[in-house]
Amino acid sequence: MSRAALLLLADGRFPAGGHAHSGGAEAAVRAGRITGAASLEDFCRGRLHTAGLVSASLAAAAALGADPAALDAAADARTPSAALRAAARRLGRQLIRAARATWPSAELDAVASLFPKGTHQPVVLGLAARSAGLDAHDAAHCSAYESVSGPATAAVRLLSLDPFDATGVLARLAPELDRVADRAREAAARVLTDGVDALPAASAPLLEIGAEAHAAWPVRLFAS
Repeated sequence: MSRAALLLLADGRFPAGGHAHSGGAEAAVRAGRITGAASLEDFCRGRLHTAGLVSASLAAAAALGADPAALDAAADARTPSAALRAAARRLGRQLIRAARATWPSAELDAVASLFPKGTHQPVVLGLAARSAGLDAHDAAHCSAYESVSGPATAAVRLLSLDPFDATGVLARLAPELDRVADRAREAAARVLTDGVDALPAASAPLLEIGAEAHAAWPVRLFAS
């Protein structure tokens, strides 16, 4: 396994389109649920243990070789918001373009053909990790990190938050991120024997509600 490949895949500068999405932070700022570093940390912690856990489990399962079509259907079932489903597919479409250019593989080509309009981003992330020679734990860590780094970066732009404070939030969440990645890897291993029903289905209703409201705004800084 290549540590450099993991760093590249997790790098916010990897051209996968994540910079255009706030992970629900923009709606939370508008609603007054994120006002500074402390509330950003609360938001990121909640996102990590709900949507982040689900995404990390999907990514880990894909990295282990679970059926991408079944994982995509499982992701749909765990994402009630149509706006979030659409955002996940847009991000997946962009990520698969970047991954195919970076780590070409027949598996990525097949999924791109199967889902020309995009599959869920965590599924693509797991396949990209697999193509890069990474394992399921790497994929889970990368996905879990994305679930909190995106909102933290967005909060810097939305609130003019001190970047040092936002980075401090991520540092304090690191032990929990490791535990979520461990849980995701364990869940993914069960998928190979028990099917996609073994995946967690942790819910985050405010993220879903916020995403639907955000999608209807005529003017917004982020795509989601």
